[in-house]
Amino acid sequence: MRPANIITAVADILAGVSVAGFLWRGGDWWWLILATIGLYGGGVVFNDIFDADLDRVERPERPIPSGQVTVKQATALGMVLLLAGIACAFLVSIASGFLATAVALLAIIYDKYGKHHSWLGPLNMGACRGGNLLLGISFSLLALQQYWWLALIPVVFISDITLTSQGEVTGRNRRAIQLALGLDWIVLGAFVALHFFTRFNLMDALLFLVLWTWMNTGSKLKAIRRNEPALIMRAVKMGVLSLIPLNAALSAGFSGILAGLIVLCLLPVSLGLARLFAVT
Repeated sequence: MRPANIITAVADILAGVSVAGFLWRGGDWWWLILATIGLYGGGVVFNDIFDADLDRVERPERPIPSGQVTVKQATALGMVLLLAGIACAFLVSIASGFLATAVALLAIIYDKYGKHHSWLGPLNMGACRGGNLLLGISFSLLALQQYWWLALIPVVFISDITLTSQGEVTGRNRRAIQLALGLDWIVLGAFVALHFFTRFNLMDALLFLVLWTWMNTGSKLKAIRRNEPALIMRAVKMGVLSLIPLNAALSAGFSGILAGLIVLCLLPVSLGLARLFAVT
């Protein structure tokens, strides 16, 4: 289920609720946190199911190829997680429920087909994350109508991470990582644009954006200099974990520095889980 990654998905929801302006107002948005746990967990379970044959060759330590669980058991777990995630979202609103359903379908499409396409795969995975951010924003239908286009930020950044990951087993993906760095600059430019065209406060978000840049860009530069699987895998790992400060920046910009700090508190939790469980 990739527990460290699930924490980053929770950060998506908190960022979305912050954009909607409801982080401090209370309400039943915690159902959306349960929803994203089910959706993300179910999505990566099915990723391992569809990759079982390949993992027997490339990653025999994973649960299915190592014999810790059967494909049948994993399928049952994945279905329960996805359906539970969708059900929790419908408890918030019909719009949230349909968004969760769309995210679940996008995850299955990526697991089965999308990941095998050089350009469609990154966009497919980015759409999953963009949908997850919208799931948080959907706590307010008015905010969803106003800020639906914010989904483009995680679409771009997750496409960036997916590009980087394409060589994590064999190496030789220097050009893809260089392209990913260019997408990082687009993400930073988007945050600057938010300051001028929305109520987003760039100064409140600045500290979190600096942390995101340090975590994400530094590891990519190392992977470009030495284009080896271990360093590429680390760049992917740091990119995934850096989603938390990126979400913290969104939260801070829309709901104040304290909101950003609350989201950032998820980072040590995710880092700790990353020491115990696989991220990539």
